[in-house]
Amino acid sequence: MTVAAAALSVSVAGSAVRAADAAVVSAAGGIPSSHVSSASWAVPGQTGAAQPSASPGSGATGSSRQDYVPDLIAAVPGGITAAQLASIRKLAGVVAVLPVDGGKIKVNGQSADVLGVSPQAFRPWTPLSTAASATVWSDLSQGQLISTPAAASKLHLTDGKSYQVSAAILEQVPFGGATALSVPGADAIVNLTRSAQLGLAKNFAVLISATPGADLTALKAKVLSVIGQRGQVVNLVSYTLVTEGSQPVEINAPAGVPGNWLDLFKESADQYCPGLSWTVLAAIAEVESGDGANDGPSSAGAEGPMQFLPSTWAVWGVDGYGPAGTPDIWNPLDAVPSAARLLCAVGGGSSTTLPDAIFAYNHATWYVDEVLALANEYTQNDS
Repeated sequence: MTVAAAALSVSVAGSAVRAADAAVVSAAGGIPSSHVSSASWAVPGQTGAAQPSASPGSGATGSSRQDYVPDLIAAVPGGITAAQLASIRKLAGVVAVLPVDGGKIKVNGQSADVLGVSPQAFRPWTPLSTAASATVWSDLSQGQLISTPAAASKLHLTDGKSYQVSAAILEQVPFGGATALSVPGADAIVNLTRSAQLGLAKNFAVLISATPGADLTALKAKVLSVIGQRGQVVNLVSYTLVTEGSQPVEINAPAGVPGNWLDLFKESADQYCPGLSWTVLAAIAEVESGDGANDGPSSAGAEGPMQFLPSTWAVWGVDGYGPAGTPDIWNPLDAVPSAARLLCAVGGGSSTTLPDAIFAYNHATWYVDEVLALANEYTQNDS
């Protein structure tokens, strides 16, 4: 499987949309999930205490808030119209849509692809560790820039400092911090007020979450028929797999260590839980932390890319592929095989008992459905 490009972006000055499609040589598509999960949190300006997602050993359960993982993103030069958005929402196979503003602008003197979002609307589309962070959403609501960890490094951003942003205007914008955003190609987000101030293209794209049983190839074609041939639709599931297959787990890792996240998932499943599909580990890592993009600690005290509670880690943490010595909860080379070890001990190696094993990892039925559905997507979109 090869991918020709990455990153959806728009030029603010020319409104020229460039969409990087995951150009998969093998058949793209697959069977996506509804991605319905639940978590509750306090939205800035509203009452209610935050209740973070359960982590291994937490014994917590979910509530009624839905959580969507984007399967597709569609973009059109000039933006998605209200009529197009309504038509996409009605397509068979679509469970949720979210329009976003966007543009390619300069942050701290360097180019960045930035989305403009409603904090309340976008929050359920992010990994659990991001969704549960009150600080992230408070900062975003106050007009601060929030980026991915990779973008923060690329743009040389430090939490709490302000940086010049060059878009429709020049503006000093405070940087709130870095976290997992779950939209491949997006470097950062701002709220809609800041988006309008910077002149980001209104409704330049729409995120789409698909229902169980929907075929992504067929759904892409349906969405394209709505937005027209000038638009482009990207399969984010395929894109995520390609990213995991090329992203090193550790820079300058020693010989014999899994070279990328995809290899880490596969080798951990094979060695620590024969019978467990690597896609389950990949789905847990994505749902929990965006593959280590937001390691926490969460407000519940969960830590690392697989979001273990320290008390659970004390029992199940293993010195996997990381440096010899005490298992490191923050190091994915230890955390991923440890997750495989825990899952195997509670039935993860058998398809019959796998749902119970995932429930033991995080005590919520929505979480089981979410992980199994996303793992199924990875299976269908892998080649």
